[in-house]
Amino acid sequence: MTTIESITTGAQVGGLLPLLTAVVQRPSWSAEMKKAVAVVVALVAGVVTVATAGGWDQFQHGNLTTATILTVLAVSQASYDLVWKPSTLAPVIEAVTTRKRPHQAE
Repeated sequence: MTTIESITTGAQVGGLLPLLTAVVQRPSWSAEMKKAVAVVVALVAGVVTVATAGGWDQFQHGNLTTATILTVLAVSQASYDLVWKPSTLAPVIEAVTTRKRPHQAE
């Protein structure tokens, strides 16, 4: 896999990742907790992206692996701040996927 293919794949994954992350996150969590979860999920998604796009042998190429993982992280953070948060789609997904406890039911 070439560098441009790897970065392109990482950007695609990172662009959609905030929507998947929103399924796990909860509206009641602090901003720091949400950021930590988003970073960890992005790093894991970056590793999975490298493995699926280039196979496990791809990890022998340190610069390419690092570039892909960092691309997923950077694009996921940027797309959340610039697209998904202002559109309110990510916060809506957080709210919808949060189970309400019996005493929280409306």
